[in-house]
Order: sequence, then C-alpha cells, then structure tokens
Amino acid sequence: MDSPTSSPYTRGCPRHRPVPAMNTRIDQITRIAAIALLALGCFYVLQPFIAAALFAGVFCLATWPLFAWLRRVVRGSNTWAAALLTVGTILLILVPFAIIAGSATENVPFVVDAVRGWLDEGWRKPPEWLTTLPAVGGWFDDYWHRLAASREELAALGKRMLDPARKTLLAGARMIGEGILQISLATFISFFFYRDGDALIGAIRADLHRVAGIHADEIFALVANTTRGVIYGIVGTALAQGALALIGFLIAGVPAPFVLGGLVALLSIIPAGPVLVWGGATIWLFTQGTVGWAIFMGVWGLVVVSGIDNILKPLLISRGSTMPFVLVLLGVLGGMIAFGFIGIFLGPVLLAVGFNIARKWLTP
Repeated sequence: MDSPTSSPYTRGCPRHRPVPAMNTRIDQITRIAAIALLALGCFYVLQPFIAAALFAGVFCLATWPLFAWLRRVVRGSNTWAAALLTVGTILLILVPFAIIAGSATENVPFVVDAVRGWLDEGWRKPPEWLTTLPAVGGWFDDYWHRLAASREELAALGKRMLDPARKTLLAGARMIGEGILQISLATFISFFFYRDGDALIGAIRADLHRVAGIHADEIFALVANTTRGVIYGIVGTALAQGALALIGFLIAGVPAPFVLGGLVALLSIIPAGPVLVWGGATIWLFTQGTVGWAIFMGVWGLVVVSGIDNILKPLLISRGSTMPFVLVLLGVLGGMIAFGFIGIFLGPVLLAVGFNIARKWLTP
C-alpha cells in the first residue's frame, strides 16, 4: 500500500526530488553575492555621510554625561534632552565657529593686498633702537641697507610668492567651509544618536559580547574613556589657548582680539597653528613701531599660549588614554587628509582607541 507521501497526486513532484549539492552551493553563492552587492550599494549611498556620522558618534559619546544630566532635568524625556543639547551645540559651537571662519575668509584678500602694498613701498629705514644696539647695532644697520639695495629683487620674489600663498589661504578657508557643513550635518545626526542612544548602546554591547565575550564591558569602557580623554584634551587645550591668546591681544592692543583669539582656538588643533596668529600679531606690532608690545606679544605667545599646549593637552588626554604624542600628531594630520576638517578630531580618537585596544589584547 502506497504511503500518503507517495500518492499519485504527489509522486514525481519536483519538491520531493533530492536537490543536487551543486544547486545548493550555487544558491548560497548567489545569496552571498546579492548581500555583498547590497552592502556595497549602501556603502556608496552613505559614503558622503560616514565622516559626519563618525564625528557625531564621537561627540555624543564624549558629551553623554551632559545628555544624561539634561534628561534628568526634563524628567526622562530623551527627545527634549536631545533637542536642548542639539540647540545648545548650534548656538555655542557651530554659530561662533561659522562667524570666526567667515571673518577669517573675508580678510584673506585684505591681508594679501596689504602685503603687496608693503612690497610696493619698499624697505623703510631700520628702527633707531636697532641701529643703536651696542656691538651689533652697526652690523644690523649695514645688513639692512644691503637688503634695501636689492629690494627690487626681494619685492619681485615676494610678489611671486603672494599668489601661491593666496591660493593656500583660500584652500584652507575652503576646507574650513566644508568643515562647517560637516559639523552642521553631524549636529543633525547627533540629535538622533542622543534620542535613540540607549538602544544603540544596547545593540553595540550585544555585538561586543558576541565578538569579545566576557571582555566586552571592559572594551566598551576603554573605548568610551579613550574617546572622552582625547576629545577633552583637544577641545580643552583649544579653549585654554584661545582664552590666553585673547588676554595677550587685549593687553597689547591688537585689533579684533576676539576674532584672533577664536582663530587661535581653532588653529590650536593643528600643530604649530597658533603661531600663525600670535606671530602675525607680533609682526604687525613691530611694523607699527610698538617694539615693546611686539616683544611682549612674542614672549606671551611663545611661553604662555604655545607653552600651555605641552602641559594641558597631555594631562587631559592621559586621563582616558596613555596615547603617545606622536600618535596624536599623526592622527591629526592623517585624519585631516582622510576626512577633511573634522578628521582633526576623528583621527586622534580612532588611533587612540585602536592603540589602547591593541595594547590591552597584546599585554599578557
């Protein structure tokens, strides 16, 4: 007697025939290829926003204690706390940054024109205080006049250097403008990271447990502490250098001190960046004939403004990471090349996290 599965209505049906192993393998390869193509398509769609999303994640992780405090203030509402923190970020960071960057960009043509006019005027007489210095005053006076004798060649050389310098300054201004757009996008993304942060953190922890097992919580804490330490070190040092430079500009009577102080804070992220600002202020004071204030500005910039970088930044970064300074430098430069302006923040963070995790895993 035929079994129910071998009835005339089902006997010979294709779904009851054994599937060859080759067909199964082809189906698996097809599925893997389809998933790979889908992932590749998603990557190309999201590629313009990857840097901004990474920066938003780093910023949210660094400011998560502040978000938790705001959430308690608004009685546990994630949406209201995220909205307040996002608006505060726009008002306290994005708007001042855009104003400073816009002011610096607008002044690039004026700086170039001023230098060109100075070159057209030729060399002035050497300062009297310089020529009256004992022992070396005569040498300075003679050297100055020898330079003045060839001022036409020097002026021509300076003019040839103006166009590349102008292009470099405009390229830097363009990079800052792109950075403003990226920070704006990151601020928008950060609202959703704040609002859905608990779910995102839970998913990350679950994935870490699958990969790292019992070390997942330790790795997560290491990543969080390292990220906060690097961000606090970079931002804290920038604010300190900007404030100290502002004090120096106010004392020496440099025009537009708040704009220049903001530029120092902005450029302090780049190695030797503040020197461009306070060094330029020193030269300007010297050309105005205020030699004493020029010396003060140079000493203040070298000892106080740039000196605090060697003390405060390692101190703040070491709270969450023992990352060597060379990695911070490489992270800033490499991040800027890879991600643009916001790579200045992303580069050191990524290297610090990778360095600490590698050291944790490789240390017996």
